[in-house]
Amino acid sequence: MKTVETENAGLKRAYTLTIAAKDIDAHVDGEIKRMAPQIKMPGFRPGKVPPNLIRKMHGESLHAEALNTTVQQSVQQLLADKKLRPAMQPQVELDDGYAAGKDAEVRVSLETLPDVPTPKIGGLKLERLTVASDSAALDAQLTQLAASQTRFEDAKKGHKAASGDQVVIDFVGKSGGVAFDGGTGEDMAVVIGSGNLIPGFEDQMVGVKVGDERTLNVSFPKDYPADNLKGKPATFDIKVKAVKVAGETRIDDEFAKQLGLKDLEQLKGLIGDRQQQELNQLTRTHMKRRLLDQLAADHDFDVPPSMVEAEYQNIMGQLRQEASQEEDSAAALKEIEGEADEYRSIAVRRVRLGLLLSEIGAANGIEITTQEMNRLIGQAASQYQPKDRDRFIEYVQQDPMAAAQLRAPLYEDKVVDFLFSKAKVSERSVTRVELEADLESEEGHVHGPDCGHDHGAAKPAKKAAAKKPAAKKAEAPAKADKAAPAPKPAAKGEAKPAKAEAKPAKAEAKPAKVAAPAKKPVAKKAPAKAK
Repeated sequence: MKTVETENAGLKRAYTLTIAAKDIDAHVDGEIKRMAPQIKMPGFRPGKVPPNLIRKMHGESLHAEALNTTVQQSVQQLLADKKLRPAMQPQVELDDGYAAGKDAEVRVSLETLPDVPTPKIGGLKLERLTVASDSAALDAQLTQLAASQTRFEDAKKGHKAASGDQVVIDFVGKSGGVAFDGGTGEDMAVVIGSGNLIPGFEDQMVGVKVGDERTLNVSFPKDYPADNLKGKPATFDIKVKAVKVAGETRIDDEFAKQLGLKDLEQLKGLIGDRQQQELNQLTRTHMKRRLLDQLAADHDFDVPPSMVEAEYQNIMGQLRQEASQEEDSAAALKEIEGEADEYRSIAVRRVRLGLLLSEIGAANGIEITTQEMNRLIGQAASQYQPKDRDRFIEYVQQDPMAAAQLRAPLYEDKVVDFLFSKAKVSERSVTRVELEADLESEEGHVHGPDCGHDHGAAKPAKKAAAKKPAAKKAEAPAKADKAAPAPKPAAKGEAKPAKAEAKPAKAEAKPAKVAAPAKKPVAKKAPAKAK
């Protein structure tokens, strides 16, 4: 293979590779030898088909496969020989004039990872905000839990249903006087005022008694998912079979047993543990943000533009998605576009911090063990249907970039924990409100949607200040990980399978139960804003 460097400017590199025709043909011969035992042809015993006939039958596909394999190996050899660390997948193009039997000329262009200066981690100083256990918060959580476990008891004879009561009904829904599919049911429990059914349905049940029969007049919403009912008037003939009132929920051992626990003390212990986990997560998030601020202030080096652009597009995509859910989405989008330069600066900082954390991890022997990686793969695979899990595992094992993305959050957490252990940490007692307010504070932070991995913490209370269309939070670095091996490039013109095709489809959601009177359509929720 002949290699000629055509560009060397900053982090950009470009090369022209000339691959000899004989090397490509050698790969074809290797493919023929590999396939020969499985080839069957009339007149020949299995595995005895002459190589020249195999070449004649499968020559075109064999050559395409051999060409792709040769190009992949040549690019990998280039990266190894030149000691290149690609920031993103190298762009590989085969010369348009290539034909079988000729030398192949391949153009390879890439951006390399920068030489990160030796990280300064000797003088890190952090403050851990601690929050004492709060019995009032525990009692409030218990009260909230009890309220969500309302038990309904039969009302006194003759009781007229009111808001908050549960009414059990049989019903028949009609449109234009004709019963429609899915509009008939029995023994459906409806809590008046819950807002679970189409507008007007629950309101017209106020005042009903056991044994009453009524015809309710409603109109289906214009955005109702069933086209035959969308925006149309309808009637529901109902028969009231029971009226129930909410009973008092006592917070005692019996209540805990109804939740599958031993007694109230065990329930309190579980709630207390969960609240402490939330507080620990808030404390960690606070420390991590301060850590990143110090690292960002102490380090400055060039970062690959391609990585910055990818991170910038990720930021803008998330913000646009959030803005689309706002009441005035046009104004929200306009504000986001007006702050594009700020978000690009955030992308630069994220990429720089990600590379810095990666360098710190590599310099200090921080690794993801095989056992940890297998656990990560297993957890990710569990999100897919059983029939697709093996395909997903194979996909991660074969795609270095996919494996790196899966490994990155844990790797970053391990590096952050290492830095915590090296920092001088002081402690200060605060209330939960103070801790949350500090997390919400914008002072001293570069802002943007958080793409870090300190998730699971309770969402801090919103400040009284006017909310921007897309709330800007203190940011975290782009995913940090050791530089992954360059993914296999494909020759120009070859159909390279998209990642979306390689991944198995996620498990389909279970179909919703048919419940009529039809429930009003649920608005799609905007993705939760990163904490």
